[in-house]
Amino acid sequence: MQLGTDTLAFVYLISGALFILGLNRLSHPSTARRGNLFAMTGMVIAIVATLLNPAVKSYTFIWPAMIIGGVIGTVIALRIQMAAMPQLVALLHSFVGLAAVLVAVGTYLDHRQQGLLSTVFMVEVFIGIFIGAITFTGSLIAFGKLQGLVTAAPVAYMGQHWLNLLLGLVMIGLGVDFAINDHFASLMLMTAIALLLGILLIIPIGGADMPVIISMLNSYSGWAAAATGFTLQNKLLIITGALVGFCGAILSYIMCRAMNRSFISVILGGFGTGDVADASGVAAATQKGVKSSSVEDAAFLLENASKVIVVPGYGMAVAQAQHALKELFELLEAKGVEVKFAIHPVAGRMPGHMNVLLAEADIPYDRAFEMEVINPEFATADVALVVGANDVTNPAAKKDPSSPIYGMPILDVDRAHHVFFIKRSMRPGYAGIDNLLFYQDNCSLLFGDAKDVCEKTVAALKAA
Repeated sequence: MQLGTDTLAFVYLISGALFILGLNRLSHPSTARRGNLFAMTGMVIAIVATLLNPAVKSYTFIWPAMIIGGVIGTVIALRIQMAAMPQLVALLHSFVGLAAVLVAVGTYLDHRQQGLLSTVFMVEVFIGIFIGAITFTGSLIAFGKLQGLVTAAPVAYMGQHWLNLLLGLVMIGLGVDFAINDHFASLMLMTAIALLLGILLIIPIGGADMPVIISMLNSYSGWAAAATGFTLQNKLLIITGALVGFCGAILSYIMCRAMNRSFISVILGGFGTGDVADASGVAAATQKGVKSSSVEDAAFLLENASKVIVVPGYGMAVAQAQHALKELFELLEAKGVEVKFAIHPVAGRMPGHMNVLLAEADIPYDRAFEMEVINPEFATADVALVVGANDVTNPAAKKDPSSPIYGMPILDVDRAHHVFFIKRSMRPGYAGIDNLLFYQDNCSLLFGDAKDVCEKTVAALKAA
């Protein structure tokens, strides 16, 4: 069975509509599951329709590839921990970029053999390879930084921007030569430079900017898919790629605003040193006498509070403490305590990281509030419980003009009557700077694994 051209176009239109509906439903946690269902249905329809496309002459390589890929994807989905989701997303982006490069080169060779080359087609091939190659290697570097395989510190060197500009101009020149003269060597050299550019553009990005980079690479992968759609004359790929590209770009812009940083400054340098201990910060903590507290003290204040605001961060994700936090939330509510969750736009290592973790623990959507909504309430909170959220609670963003995060909007945790900060050690957060919150009179640190601390707090509350 094969679909006619008009039928195929109609089925692709239905798939595109389902993708748009899926994105629309993903705009709110309460409808996100339905949005995922819409998107998955659209993808299944698109795959089946493509398999029935008259252009598909043989399934010899298609079926094995689908089976192997399906098995690998299923195993990864079942085993992946939520804390590792950011690096998985980065790795998946790299696959999209690599696919765009391979499809562009393969389609070019096929058209060349059939004598179907045109200047417009050659430009499409150039754009597909250019975006795809940068997405591929850039996403691999992002994956390496998040996984700890590559240093999370920004790798800066003299003349890096001029080198990137020179490589970009050389690549464009080679692309023009390829499009006009059909020189295959120019295509290969251009591809190699694009792969190198992907590394050079992402390696200087510091840890604190990684959420924006993940979003940006998501946008790149969309544009790579759209370029591939033009190369293959596949309208659904163009629609899907444009949706992903625009959504990723808009999200990157929103996140840059949330961090009070320009998109260009993120691309050109970034800041942060990653999860590396800062000796000067530890020494300062010792000199200033950071206060630590016990689980019993925290349980006493939490139980006698009228309002508690919980601030989840990457420390919660690493410890997989969301379920223990859910039990603490239910116990406090049973005792008549009002509990709310404060979500910073860039908490964690990717957009929406904290929202997904809280949803995984079945914490009600209406108890999680965005930064702009919850910030005025910290002044009326008896206790703010910070679960491993370092940089997004650092008052240095407001008080220290010399700080690299100065000007970044933060959660006003320091305004709460008392702050308990769950932290494994005195090591700085992903931005690599000391948190001034620790030295305030109203702040006490609870040292230990976030899950363990939450479980012990629950036990102390039950014993009270």
